[in-house]
Amino acid sequence: MTEQTVKLEESWKAALSGEFASTYMSDLRAFLLKEKEAGKHIFPKGSEYFRALDLTPLDKVKVVILGQDPYHGAGQAHGLCFSVQPGIRIPPSLVNIYKEMQSDLGIPPAKHGFLEHWAKQGVLLLNSVLTVEEGKAAAHQGKGWERFTDAVIRAVNEDCSHVVFMLWGSYAQKKAAFVDQRRHLVLKAPHPSPLSAHNGFFGSGHFSKANAYLISNGRAPVDWQLPERPA
Repeated sequence: MTEQTVKLEESWKAALSGEFASTYMSDLRAFLLKEKEAGKHIFPKGSEYFRALDLTPLDKVKVVILGQDPYHGAGQAHGLCFSVQPGIRIPPSLVNIYKEMQSDLGIPPAKHGFLEHWAKQGVLLLNSVLTVEEGKAAAHQGKGWERFTDAVIRAVNEDCSHVVFMLWGSYAQKKAAFVDQRRHLVLKAPHPSPLSAHNGFFGSGHFSKANAYLISNGRAPVDWQLPERPA
């Protein structure tokens, strides 16, 4: 996975060139090739590993939402955390995200879980680990992706101003603990999973708080309402 062979949006490619030249990324590429050669199904497909970065250039980032691993069911993952491909049942955590959006902003829940509309407006929907084996949650943890996505967050922290980090759950909060709160707004809440959403995710008001912060710093707010049909 060298800088020359990776197809990636140019601003990110420039910011992350040192990562692609590193040994750990070569090792990660070798691991993924070996898994595929063994006949294992890896999600998302290769062209979508960096979909979150491709849709949200570094200089356009307004909001960062962190996830952990891609969905491991067939047809679900497409490179954006919490998002699923059109026609796929909306996962429970995203159902709860929609509920909180309705409570916070009065936006009725979408009938699909395809979040590219957010990504195209500057919402970086970043998983900590960018691949997974079918049917095996967290199968690719500890293989190098975490180091790479730490570098992504560092780039946003250092190169951007007035970004909202929406950190849901302890994992996301630990991963982005170094974010400079003098330059950015850091919002924390429990994870939207059905196991924890009632512990403070519901009622957190993150969506309205994010837009208020963006507007107060001269940035356009995010239109959180998704198109009726995935687009």
